[in-house]
Amino acid sequence: MSLINKMLKDLDARAGQPGAAPLPADVRPVAAPERRGPVLRAALVGGALLAVGAGVVGWKTMQTAPAPTPAPAVLAAAPVPARTAVVVDMPAAAPVQVVDVAPAVPAPTPEPEPAPEPAPAPAPAPAPAAKRVTPVALAPTARPAPRTVAVAKTTAAVPATGRTDTPSQRAENAYRRALGVLEDGRVTEAIATLQAGLQIDPRHEAARQTLVGLLIEAGRPDDAMRQLQAALAIDARQPALAMLLARLQLERGGPAIDTLMRTLPYAAGNGEYHAFLAGVLQREGRVHEAADHYQAALKRSPGNGVWWMGLGIALQADKRDAESRAAFMQAQASGTLSPELQAFVERRLGQLGR
Repeated sequence: MSLINKMLKDLDARAGQPGAAPLPADVRPVAAPERRGPVLRAALVGGALLAVGAGVVGWKTMQTAPAPTPAPAVLAAAPVPARTAVVVDMPAAAPVQVVDVAPAVPAPTPEPEPAPEPAPAPAPAPAPAAKRVTPVALAPTARPAPRTVAVAKTTAAVPATGRTDTPSQRAENAYRRALGVLEDGRVTEAIATLQAGLQIDPRHEAARQTLVGLLIEAGRPDDAMRQLQAALAIDARQPALAMLLARLQLERGGPAIDTLMRTLPYAAGNGEYHAFLAGVLQREGRVHEAADHYQAALKRSPGNGVWWMGLGIALQADKRDAESRAAFMQAQASGTLSPELQAFVERRLGQLGR
């Protein structure tokens, strides 16, 4: 609206500047006839005298055809408009004045000599005619109105052409298209669509996780790890992705512990994360640290028999047999172990000597 108002003000300013010029032009021709009033009156009086003279001659000769008599009157009146046309030739309203004056001359011709005296009275009639014409001269100033309509159309079209989606919206659209393609079984096309969406908005977590899952199922673990590393580089506060990356790195001898340690500050209350990190540390022989993380995990879920068993193994490797035996007994009492793991725990208890 502010833009439209500004354009309207500009149009008003433009209309005001040229609009002022025609007004003096229209006013001056109106004043001009007043200055030449004596000339016009003389012409009218002369025409009247000629008409009277012609009438007198006609009566003297006793001619029966009066038609030729008005002809000189018309001929005598004709030069009068011609002179006014020459004088008032610049404005557009001048022809209107001539038309108004011309009928006024023959009107007194049939009358006797007193008739010419009232004839000058209609002479000021051109002035009102000019006043009536002046509004017509102002009409061109209103012609910029179509320009305002054109401006309104262009300004209204700007939001339509300038409308754009945000990167997150475009990435979401790509993610939804990928899901639709995936439902049709076109996995390769779905992977390409997800990759394109992540290039638009790399922070789209759902698209990233779906893409990683598809890459793993397609037997492309290296591509999956690159996607996970890119996601964690943008935001390390994603424990689930860190655990998945660490699992893939373990299979290929990668730096799984480093990956888990970088995300550990954001997984303080995650028991599964601590238990997974403890298993990786135990695998690398860092049993003391492993025992600490098993204990942290069991604080979150004290009834998990597998974690009790893992703690017992770490404590036994750390030469802490009494604590290890207590951990194995907790695992046995949990009732959540499979038969194979139950048998394993019993063997360890036998080694530690019940």
